[in-house]
Amino acid sequence: MPDSFSCITCQVLFKSPELQREHYKSDWHRYNLKRKVAAIPSITLEEFEARVREHRDQAQDENRDDSHYCKCCSKLFNTTNAYNNHLNSKKHKLAQERASSVEDEEHSSPSDTDSFVKVEAAATAAGAPKPAEDRVKFRLVNAHGSGDEDADTESDIEELDSDEWDECRIKGSDSLIKLQDCLFCGHHNKNMVKNLKHMSQAHSFFIPDVEYCVDIRGLLLYLGEKISQGYMCLWCNESGRTFYSMEAVRGHMVDKGHCKMLHEGLALAEYADYYDYSASYPDKKEGDEDMEVDEEVEGPATLEGDDFQLVLPSGVTVGHRTLMR
Repeated sequence: MPDSFSCITCQVLFKSPELQREHYKSDWHRYNLKRKVAAIPSITLEEFEARVREHRDQAQDENRDDSHYCKCCSKLFNTTNAYNNHLNSKKHKLAQERASSVEDEEHSSPSDTDSFVKVEAAATAAGAPKPAEDRVKFRLVNAHGSGDEDADTESDIEELDSDEWDECRIKGSDSLIKLQDCLFCGHHNKNMVKNLKHMSQAHSFFIPDVEYCVDIRGLLLYLGEKISQGYMCLWCNESGRTFYSMEAVRGHMVDKGHCKMLHEGLALAEYADYYDYSASYPDKKEGDEDMEVDEEVEGPATLEGDDFQLVLPSGVTVGHRTLMR
């Protein structure tokens, strides 16, 4: 019996057969056997343990939760690299600018809790109060109760008919998108003209046949209702897929390049209330309707011939089939 025992695969020596048998059961020996089958040289015990530690660290890193959430875009990212790429994207920067502009407007503009308080109707010359449906005065009062009641100037008080006030209130609540708001990204502008300019430059949006559009304000409000209330793409109309939020519709139109109106086919009837094409009709002269048409309509040329043959205009004579021999 030899004095020492060895492992040819791992190239180590053992003093007893028990140590040799224990070595054959170790992961290090199995790993070197697989390398030997693949014709790869074996590694030492120190290298094997270093690889085991590296593999364990990688497994722990994979199990660690690296998810990140973007509040501006309402998106969740599973890895840090994906989140960093999103932060550098143009879409995220635009959303961040919109969020910051909205916050600035909220701080600079009056509070949303400001409300119109009904002021008692002015008394008539005889001392009797006017009926409520005739004329009502409204005054803008701060929600905290601030405001000098003695300083009731003309700029602080606005007189409106009750019917006009109800109509304005209803129109304002129909659509979440106002005339100054962009239809596709929600960017707020100072007026409707600047809003149209923004949509043209940023989204290539234009109003078809604008020279025949007689109600641009009503058309923009209707388009805003389709997006904010009906969740409908302006280009796909009812033939497109169904959306469940205004943000989803806007994202679809921007991503697919559908920032345009479908103004052809059956869609023309949908916008008929906002267009008037009578100016494009040919001008009619006065008295044209009373004039009678004296010109005779030329009928087909009469062909010469008898019962058994026919002379065509080209001079060719065609005979009846009974004359065929």
